[in-house]
Amino acid sequence: MNRIVSLVFGALLALMVASSTLFVVDQRQFAVIYALGEIKEVVTEPGLKFKMPPPFQNVVFLDKRIQTLDSAESKPIFTAEKKSLVVDWLVKWRVNDAKAFIRNSGTSLSNLEQRLTPIVQAALNEEVTKRTVQGVVNTDREAVMRGVAQRIMDDAKQFGIEIVDVRIKRVDFASGITEAVYNRMKSERQRVANELRSTGAAEAEKIRADADRQHQVLVAEAHRDAQQLMGEGDARASKLYAESFGRDPQFAQFYRSLDAYRASFRNKSDVMVLDPETEFFKAMRTGGPSGK
Repeated sequence: MNRIVSLVFGALLALMVASSTLFVVDQRQFAVIYALGEIKEVVTEPGLKFKMPPPFQNVVFLDKRIQTLDSAESKPIFTAEKKSLVVDWLVKWRVNDAKAFIRNSGTSLSNLEQRLTPIVQAALNEEVTKRTVQGVVNTDREAVMRGVAQRIMDDAKQFGIEIVDVRIKRVDFASGITEAVYNRMKSERQRVANELRSTGAAEAEKIRADADRQHQVLVAEAHRDAQQLMGEGDARASKLYAESFGRDPQFAQFYRSLDAYRASFRNKSDVMVLDPETEFFKAMRTGGPSGK
């Protein structure tokens, strides 16, 4: 019985010793081994590892995954044109030197973020103050983020971290000037709209004037051509009449009389009081060009 108790006690003791000397490193972590309060080793490879039992050595784990630092309190920043902007940002970072990280911030990630936040804000202020509102909002946004990343890179190395990315989440005007800026933008857009309307109206008048001129030219040319054709037709008709009348003068006289009758009795309601023996009715009395 004593032997069984001894075996159980020995097994428990061996298990306790093994648990205090063996540890598992996750692939998402650094394992920092301390020896009498000093950093002895940093284990970066995952797996089952060995160390001396406490109090000779102990282990602290650091997360090696990418962390996100958000702007806690957005303060107004003045641009190059003295406009106040509120900029919300975020920084992606991760631990790449566990020893430097622990020396500067201990083992708490929040300690590092408290120290890094004012550094990022100062770098952002320097980048924004040398640009206009248009640049920060639109054209130079990428340049601002690159500039901030470059400015905080040296401090990040001292802290034992790596800056993965810097992003601007939101850019807005400070509440005190938002209304004034909105009114100025509205006036500017109104001015541009009025200029476009004026330009459009001038172009429309120009097009209408050109269309009227072309219309008058076309009508004049058409009238000229019509008169020319009519003149040519009349000349040809006169020539044909002259040739025809020259061959038979008596028929020509009869044809003229018919034209005169046609012009005189154009309407059914017309009434003429004449002597039947007058020269006007000669063609009717004779009965035709041959006198029948």
